[in-house]
Amino acid sequence: MPATRSDSRVPARIRGLGKIHHVALIVRSIDDALPFWRDLLGLELETVMDIAADRVRIAFLTVGESKVELVEPTDDTTGVARFLDAKGEGFHHVCFEVANLAETLLRLEIDGLELIDSAPRRGAEGPVAFIHPRSCHGVLVELIEAPGGPAWTSLGFSRP
Repeated sequence: MPATRSDSRVPARIRGLGKIHHVALIVRSIDDALPFWRDLLGLELETVMDIAADRVRIAFLTVGESKVELVEPTDDTTGVARFLDAKGEGFHHVCFEVANLAETLLRLEIDGLELIDSAPRRGAEGPVAFIHPRSCHGVLVELIEAPGGPAWTSLGFSRP
């Protein structure tokens, strides 16, 4: 049974939880959003890339040890596009770095959290997985494996 706000059971703490890797924001247009994030706030633009499998275009901007990810849907039929239509531009998810993604997902599943991904999958910057907002008090949570972790090789990433 997935953990919800009314559950009195407290799951075990995630081992190896690291920094906030990034905060993701949905935008209608990365080109229109960059003048604020890059030019006005002065965040360094790291990359802009299309993620064909997810039908989005993303941009990463660095701020300290973390990043801001701008996410632009490239297909009106995707969940990201539906999110944008329903809620407008703004906060989408927070991403935390973990040492061992597969181990973390197993522990979360045992603890009863509802996972969107039960195994690591390829993300733009390494192995990722998502926890459903129903288990996170309405917030979509992404986990990314720290560079060089065990899922990097199995998903075909080169070691950093």
